[in-house]
Amino acid sequence: MKQKDLLYTGKAKSVYRTDAKGKLIVEFRDDITAFDGGKKDVLAKKGSYNAEVSRFIFEYLEEHGVKTHFLSMIDERRMVVRELAMVPLEVIVRNVAAGSIVRNYPFKEGTPLNPPVIVIDYKDDSRHDPMLNDDLIIALGLTTAQELAKIKTVALEINRLLSALLLKQGITLVDFKIEFGRQGRTIYLGDEISMDSMRLWDKKTGASLDKDVYRFNKGDVMATYNNVAGRITGKKSPAQNKR
Repeated sequence: MKQKDLLYTGKAKSVYRTDAKGKLIVEFRDDITAFDGGKKDVLAKKGSYNAEVSRFIFEYLEEHGVKTHFLSMIDERRMVVRELAMVPLEVIVRNVAAGSIVRNYPFKEGTPLNPPVIVIDYKDDSRHDPMLNDDLIIALGLTTAQELAKIKTVALEINRLLSALLLKQGITLVDFKIEFGRQGRTIYLGDEISMDSMRLWDKKTGASLDKDVYRFNKGDVMATYNNVAGRITGKKSPAQNKR
């Protein structure tokens, strides 16, 4: 398979066409951003950590019946995926009150949300990703009612599977953002699931184990990403092996 023209550049990933029908290459770059791009840096190996965690989670979800766009890895930061017609929605599943839900609503940070809360935003940087309700999603023609119900069902199943997986590693899945797309009539999980798109807390200490470390200057970002990637995938870095 040959990598061809650049199709799309996001904040931290680039998507390329290939010479294989229905397949694209996603490259995880070392860029990191926060606050709608108001804060940005390039951090060595950040892309490879996110790619490895995304690969591991996609394979784990596939093994448990969740259809994803992931097909294979080319190298440590490039993956082959199904070409999807992406649905312009960001689906956020929240298990614990944190982040914007605390800023915008009278929740106290750390409050468990049982059952989990699903929040859906319209993916549009120019509008700052406004929140949508079901009626608006259907009125805008973004999904059918049946597709929306399927997306929510799959999102909650992903939450169940990921929460159990991470808990075994002493990690609380506070919330996470996912995106979906279509290939034909089938809905697939797309984009990524990584430290950039999950909010993770250490179960014992409550320490942030995700991009909040970068957002709020909570410590060494790459040391955190390295540690979390190792905990999730079971792979230890040479530095960890010496401990």
